[in-house]
Amino acid sequence: MSPNPVAETISSLMPRAKEELAALVAFKSVADFDQFPRSESVGAANWIAAALRAEGFQDVALLDTPDGTQSVYGYLPGPEGAKTVLLYAHYDVQPPLDEAGWATPPFELTERAGRWYGRGAADCKGGVLMHLLALRALKANGGVPVHVKVIVEGSEEQGTGGLERYAEAHPELLAADTVVIGDAGNFRVGLPTVTSTLRGMTLVRVKVDTLEGNLHSGQFGGAAPDALAALIRVLDSLRAEDGSTTVDGLAADSTWEGLAYDEEQFRRDARVLDGVELIGSGAVADRIWARPAVTVLGIDCPPVVGATPSVQAGARALVSLRVPPGVDAAEATKLLQAHLEARTPWGARVGVEQTGQGQAFRADTTSPAYQAMADAMAVAYPGEEMQYAGQGGSIPLCNTLAALYPQAEILLIGLSEPEAQIHAVNESVSPEELERLSVAEAHFLRNYAAS
Repeated sequence: MSPNPVAETISSLMPRAKEELAALVAFKSVADFDQFPRSESVGAANWIAAALRAEGFQDVALLDTPDGTQSVYGYLPGPEGAKTVLLYAHYDVQPPLDEAGWATPPFELTERAGRWYGRGAADCKGGVLMHLLALRALKANGGVPVHVKVIVEGSEEQGTGGLERYAEAHPELLAADTVVIGDAGNFRVGLPTVTSTLRGMTLVRVKVDTLEGNLHSGQFGGAAPDALAALIRVLDSLRAEDGSTTVDGLAADSTWEGLAYDEEQFRRDARVLDGVELIGSGAVADRIWARPAVTVLGIDCPPVVGATPSVQAGARALVSLRVPPGVDAAEATKLLQAHLEARTPWGARVGVEQTGQGQAFRADTTSPAYQAMADAMAVAYPGEEMQYAGQGGSIPLCNTLAALYPQAEILLIGLSEPEAQIHAVNESVSPEELERLSVAEAHFLRNYAAS
């Protein structure tokens, strides 16, 4: 990294940043209050609010959003007449999944082989620290040259739309000239990347019922309609023989124009087992950035341990469908529901309930903010040119902000590169990436203020 005062300041702040990230990771802030105490999320929100107040933010508030969670807001005034930049992150995290699969406790930040491990370290509590480091470095080197709004969401991982609905009801609150979403990631460690597209998503619960109650499989099996078998069959209908997603009426042949994703590199990033084939057809980038993808997230059925010889009377599943830019998520939901209802066998009763939805997003990469970010990335990553990539995940707030503020420029950066293994066991963040991206964000704010 080229020596400069901003970079030197951020380097000196990294030990403090590690301590702060450890404190933030320690909160079990999963926004599913049936699984985790609400007090953990409240604690994380209060920690962030205190950190913003300590940096001189005004109007710091915990916003009660319609989904029952809280988002943290703060405003840091800049010079008179300056532009306004909104910085976004989220403090809620995915559940740790199988805690036995973690090499170290999931809610205890642990350094191992040069990376910091812990749930939320990259997605997206590290994003909170990225914003704080950039602002601290600017304050120590001449001041922050723009007005800054910070919003840290409390339910992004749940897809329940609380912050989107709050923003729609208070459209003046998050108004800005440009928005930096700190919830994406570089294509790989050391390669500066902005995410230019996001897939949208819909989430549905499907329930199949066939009997008034479970039956003995020896006495009734073979003629009694098994609800679990019916559910398995309808879920299987969502994929072609090669694993491609097949929802009746939903196009699945778009191609990606941009950064290529080498298949062998993808196998390494995804940790695909030897001998196991990838699914789908076309280039890897087509499959993960430009086409729909269905995933069965969970099935309610008896566990193997303790199972009885029974024909199941009812079964249900949680199904996620990712949709690419250009596909309306509401229309995709209708198609998915119609497919599930039409493909359920044996006249079984089927019900489909939507539980979440978010639209896809495509950025305008020709805007001045993107040039300001490219110049900033060149400082933080000497010798590397900023790349544009898609992301298969969804950030529903992006489309809400684009609709509310059509003139605002939206950039997506962050710490969730492939080695971070977000949403999986042993999530981690690269401290070098945290440092470099904080340098990049600080220089971006300077560049953008002067543009």
